[in-house]
Amino acid sequence: MQTATDPKRFSRILVGVDDSEDAQLAFRYAMNRAKMDDSELYIVSILENNEFNIYQALDKDFIHGKRDDLEQHMQGYVKVAKEFGIKKVKAVVAEGEPGETIVKEVIPSVKPDLLVVGSLSKKGPRRYFGSQAAYMAKYAPISVMVVR
Repeated sequence: MQTATDPKRFSRILVGVDDSEDAQLAFRYAMNRAKMDDSELYIVSILENNEFNIYQALDKDFIHGKRDDLEQHMQGYVKVAKEFGIKKVKAVVAEGEPGETIVKEVIPSVKPDLLVVGSLSKKGPRRYFGSQAAYMAKYAPISVMVVR
């Protein structure tokens, strides 16, 4: 029986990654937490459609190639997590706007109980427009850890 002083344990952790410094911090935090809780770790990266020009977006071979590249890149994260000692690790690749896609598609599919994301601290007027991390923290139906 758990008592009020027992720490919360998570059984399935989802971490959003890209190659930014804050996402790398989130990945390292998620690995530590997954190892400590003996959790499954799902690593997600989003292929953002707005990064392509109109001709690229209409070229199914181009999009398929980019997705294949990203899926291959994600295997590096899986390898690192397994070498760190996490037993159950899976990579997930989806397409769309990162925050919305993770909240509306990935979370319902993966069914994690913790989402870990990084947050770039924005300077100047950009900080008023919000961020993907803020969107996920507000709308995700699960606990969200924003790592800085």
